[in-house]
Amino acid sequence: MRATSSSWNEGARRIKGYEPEEIMGEHFSRFYREEDRISGEPEKALEAARRDGRFSAEGWRVRKNGELFRASVVIDAIRDDHGRPIGFAKITRDITEREQAQRELEAAREALFQSQKMEAIGQLTGGVAHDFNNLLMAVLSSLDLLQKRLPSDPLSQRLLDNAIEGAKRGATLTQRMLAFARRQDLHLDQVDVANLLAGMSDLVQRSIGPEWPISTQFPLKLPAVRADANQLEMALLNLIVNARDATPGGGPITISADRQHVDKGIGSALAKGEYIRLVVGDKGSGMDAETLRRATEPFFTTKGVGKGTGLGLPMVHGMARQLGGDFEIESKLGDGTKAILWLPIAEAEASRPASPQNEAVQSPIPRLTVLVADDDALVLMNTAALLEDLGHEVIEAYSGGDALKKFRARSDIDLIITDQAMPNMTGTQLIEAIDEDRPGVPAIIASGYGEGVELPGRHVERLGKPFDQARLAKSIARVMDPSSA
Repeated sequence: MRATSSSWNEGARRIKGYEPEEIMGEHFSRFYREEDRISGEPEKALEAARRDGRFSAEGWRVRKNGELFRASVVIDAIRDDHGRPIGFAKITRDITEREQAQRELEAAREALFQSQKMEAIGQLTGGVAHDFNNLLMAVLSSLDLLQKRLPSDPLSQRLLDNAIEGAKRGATLTQRMLAFARRQDLHLDQVDVANLLAGMSDLVQRSIGPEWPISTQFPLKLPAVRADANQLEMALLNLIVNARDATPGGGPITISADRQHVDKGIGSALAKGEYIRLVVGDKGSGMDAETLRRATEPFFTTKGVGKGTGLGLPMVHGMARQLGGDFEIESKLGDGTKAILWLPIAEAEASRPASPQNEAVQSPIPRLTVLVADDDALVLMNTAALLEDLGHEVIEAYSGGDALKKFRARSDIDLIITDQAMPNMTGTQLIEAIDEDRPGVPAIIASGYGEGVELPGRHVERLGKPFDQARLAKSIARVMDPSSA
């Protein structure tokens, strides 16, 4: 029995594009792709319908203009009064849009899952970094004070220097962890990406070696981005070093940038707006799907023991997200990698060039009465020791509430130094409460976190943890005499 078309309705014409006179008498297999016809798919469908009474499936079909579409097909066998097959009734539905919507929904679900996973990891990482910062704060400040008291013995000094260097490396790791958790302290400004790269290119090229020539491809006019110049420079250096490591035998590294407009789409991490798309590409070994999926997870590395911390790409990812941008990687095994930074374009009135800090020698600060609040006993003790070594009187408080009570009991307190993340009352809440009693008391918030420490209309000095005595002294000088900063 030849399966030719004997009827053709308006729905079939709309889906497949043929007029009735073009298709009547034609075999229904003409709607199949060539490879499906060769493999016998049309005959298999009819045989299944003849045998079972009905055949249903979804697959690719071809319109008159050659365009492929996804179709849901049902073929029913038609039989006479004696049960003999005399033909088939075939219904085709165009499900292209439905499948596209389903794919987009699945992509959105996957993006949501990844986002929730990375958010959970970020919260855990940020919490660990905060606690580790407090430990490093105790270690560094103790070493700082011990350095003044050790006898001038070369071996002891060398051991002490090693300990300080190790603690500083730990502090660098916590900063990368905070960057991944999007809780680092960013100093936002308008940054010209082309100028930034031009300023660092010679140094970077000398550092990685001539076997990896770096080339840039930038348009003549590229808007400034809203970013922290130092953090962006670190991120680019990290991506360039990764590109070098992916091509151990040498090879070109390209850095390109262009302007892109983003409309908010399903699963997109970017808000609608204007961005610079900055790409660092290499022709190296590339990544398989599993490595690519885990590339921005903290502590995941393919560089081998002792050759990578696994925090470089997470730091880049966290920085980009904290700026309101995004970071993505395109890679195939054996086909190189593209690391892509999406950075929001800076509005002309949104930021001002940062004023250079005055590095002149500060005038000696007179003896102060300083109220120090921190819920970590080790940090509190060591901060007090640093201050006393500088000649100040210290009042210690183990919480915000305790600090407020002691402040109200003393009228001679000159300066407040407080942690931010304390239970029941944060550092900013403490300062607000103090301002109700005595407005404008000089205040320093010492915290490893970069967000949540602003008090609009109120000058508060920001001191990142861990800090040493020199940085503490500079912060005190700036907050006691803001005109010197």
